[in-house]
Amino acid sequence: MVEMVHRIQDIICDAIAHLDSSTFREDKWTREEGGGGRSRVFSGGHVFEKAGVNVSVVHGILSPEAALRMGGGNDLGSDNLDFFATGLSLVLHPHNPMAPTVHANYRYFERGDGLSDGSWWFGGGADLTPSYLFEDDAIHFHQVHKTVCDRHDIADYEAFKSWCDDYFHIKHRSERRGVGGVFFDDLRAESKEVCFAFVEDCASHFLDAYLPIIERRKDMEFTAQQKEWQQLRRGRYVEFNLVYDRGTKFGLTTNGRIESILMSLPLTSRWEYCHEVKSGTDEEKMLNVLRQPVDWLKR
Repeated sequence: MVEMVHRIQDIICDAIAHLDSSTFREDKWTREEGGGGRSRVFSGGHVFEKAGVNVSVVHGILSPEAALRMGGGNDLGSDNLDFFATGLSLVLHPHNPMAPTVHANYRYFERGDGLSDGSWWFGGGADLTPSYLFEDDAIHFHQVHKTVCDRHDIADYEAFKSWCDDYFHIKHRSERRGVGGVFFDDLRAESKEVCFAFVEDCASHFLDAYLPIIERRKDMEFTAQQKEWQQLRRGRYVEFNLVYDRGTKFGLTTNGRIESILMSLPLTSRWEYCHEVKSGTDEEKMLNVLRQPVDWLKR
């Protein structure tokens, strides 16, 4: 898993650098309690306002609070607080409001010896967050992930799609963060290898899911008003990540590297008091989908 997340980080960063004609800043960091990571962030390119692709490989002793947030082996008891965690996490925020933000992460956790029942699990997924709705983009993104899921007995696209819609729910807004994708956690099977094969397949097809979309949208014309709407949608992105995201909470409660944890936040965003959209607009069309998830592969 450690080898895989570093390899996929290299592949995705090479693709971003080629698409954006830009280079990343790389920070290799260590964590006092154990382990470290490699953070890479692009900014100032012509396609992405900010793009981050992070890898972490950490270990140590969990606080009881962090153990509860970690999921998985919550039944292991308070004496099993040793942990190991590794994963790849990425968020890409394009300049063009017609091009969607995308997020993905793939991770592996262990508690204790990693051999006992419930002491190891995988998690992850990918989701698409557009400011303006293009149904063919949503269909393509979901289809790529369904195709991957269908190759693995352990994977259930319909369940993972619903899980994604439910997880990325901004409850205080009654909106989803985007048009979804797949999300899974506490994934176990008869062997780690079965789970790993699925997670590796997902991670290896991230670019297939996203690159055709960004290629279609990155050079579209847009207005100042459409850019303002993108900034408002990014505000919603910030709200979810800071209020609800389990990964953010886990990082903050395990003395993670703050710059890497908050890498997912956009470079710019906007909040307007009591903002309302006009009836019949593209903005209202987007909101309607965010309020009521769509089964994109049965449209």
